[in-house]
Order: sequence, then structure tokens, then C-alpha cells
Amino acid sequence: MTSDTQNRSSAAVDITFAEFQQLIRNMYLKKDLARGVDGTFMWFMEEVGELAAALRDGSPENRAEEFADVLAWLTTMANVVGVDLTQAVARKYGGGCPGCGHLVCVCSMDEKP
Repeated sequence: MTSDTQNRSSAAVDITFAEFQQLIRNMYLKKDLARGVDGTFMWFMEEVGELAAALRDGSPENRAEEFADVLAWLTTMANVVGVDLTQAVARKYGGGCPGCGHLVCVCSMDEKP
């Protein structure tokens, strides 16, 4: 087992959203800033496409990996543009559904969300 593999396997399983955003920032921010938001968005879209394929034909393990990749690239974009995802999510969804305001959404199925 390589030291990189050991580091990954010993990483905490339970991680907060803020910790994940900081982890991605620590690992990739220099590269992400150099790539910029447009390049990062293109990588994000590629991962969304891979997730779409995994949802259609992938194994459970493949689906989990693609969800993780999409989340990582979304977090990367947030880092590039300076959005704190924990604050953004709490502000938008912390009080309940943005549409109806209930903690358990009662919006009609025809509505978004």
C-alpha cells in the first residue's frame, strides 16, 4: 500500500460540509484558481455527464464515486468564486423548503423544488 493510499484510507469517514470544502481548498485551490471558473465549470459538467451515465448503467460503487466527483467539482467552483457552501445551504434551506417554507416540503409535484 502506498503512503497516498494509506492517507486516503485513514481519512475520517464522517466529515462536515465545511471540513470538506476546506479539504478541497487545501488540496486544489492553487490549481483551481489558475484554471478559473470557466475551466472548472467545464470539468464539473464532464463529471455531471459521468454521473448521468452511472445512474443509467453504473454499479452502486460507480454511482457513489461519481456523486463524490460531482460534489468535489461543485465545491471547487464555490472555492474559486468565494462562496461558503455551509452558509449558502443554511441560508437557503435551513429554514425549510424555499418554496413553501415547511421542513417537509408540501409544494405540488409540478413545482420546483
